[in-house]
Amino acid sequence: MQAIILAGGYGTRLAPLTYTRAKPMLPLLNKPMIRYLIDALPPSTEIIVAANYKKEQLEDYFQENGINAIVNPEPKPLGTAGAVKNAARYINGTFLVLNGDIISSLNIRKFIQYHMEKKAKVTISLWPVKNVEQFGVVDIDRNGRIKKFIEKPRRQEAPSNLINAGVYCLDYSILDYIPDGKFTSMEAEIFPKVIEDGLPFYGYSFNGYWIDVGRMSSYIEANKLLLKKKGLKFVTGENCSIEGRIKESSVGSNCKIGENAEIKGSILYDNIEVEEEAIIENSVVGSNVIVKKGAMIKDTIVGDDEVVDGKIEGKKIWSKEMPKGYPKKQIGNVIKSN
Repeated sequence: MQAIILAGGYGTRLAPLTYTRAKPMLPLLNKPMIRYLIDALPPSTEIIVAANYKKEQLEDYFQENGINAIVNPEPKPLGTAGAVKNAARYINGTFLVLNGDIISSLNIRKFIQYHMEKKAKVTISLWPVKNVEQFGVVDIDRNGRIKKFIEKPRRQEAPSNLINAGVYCLDYSILDYIPDGKFTSMEAEIFPKVIEDGLPFYGYSFNGYWIDVGRMSSYIEANKLLLKKKGLKFVTGENCSIEGRIKESSVGSNCKIGENAEIKGSILYDNIEVEEEAIIENSVVGSNVIVKKGAMIKDTIVGDDEVVDGKIEGKKIWSKEMPKGYPKKQIGNVIKSN
């Protein structure tokens, strides 16, 4: 079986971190986000990564780590369905599609088994939410067959509390629904047409955890969750000097945390120096950053190669020009989230 990982987005909501790296390469516990998806797949799965922006970083990572994956470039943004059709030459039967920035407890083996047992043409993963008004939910029958999608219903009118969780199992014939070379949404255009045509379209709900890592808050939440799952208070990379305190955080390699410095609920990349008495809270700090003595960083994203001093809260720190060609606003979205 093949699995297409959708990894072509810019990750604009996580800029300036994504000015210098592909979004799937953003680390969680010092491991690229995309690695969690790859590790969740059955061992025999053939991996195709639909990529565009900074695809060379993905290629280098796969080569350096012995991961057998095809990086399939998009000549232009094609949307979730267009990216799948662009990879059609690698598909030879039932296949998976995974949103590249979802961290979840979905058991993919059981998901595939469910799809086969139902003799479905499409099966999508489903996640329960409390705030149905902020999402598109599914109208699903007792047997798990999805009848339609309803966008942001009133709570009292919602047919379920289940939303699209970003992993799909598709019959090869679904490729015929997708036009060539055109920006097309799987969720908004292809799935409703499949349901309209009466093909067996099922949903598979699961429990545990599910996080759409699209914003700083959910990025930090995912990092904390993975720490908790591993029973850890924090993690550090290689060659670190730690004199301060670290809580619910990950710290990359070659980092120095000075005396009486505090790192709380944050993600620090490689080659960072946090001088004495500095505080970093609920923030993400890019590579090669110096945080000066007594500085305080809260609810902030700091880009690579910055020097930070004073008190900073609720900011995005980037003192250089925006990279050429980087969009000023988000292009498309696999899953509509809050």
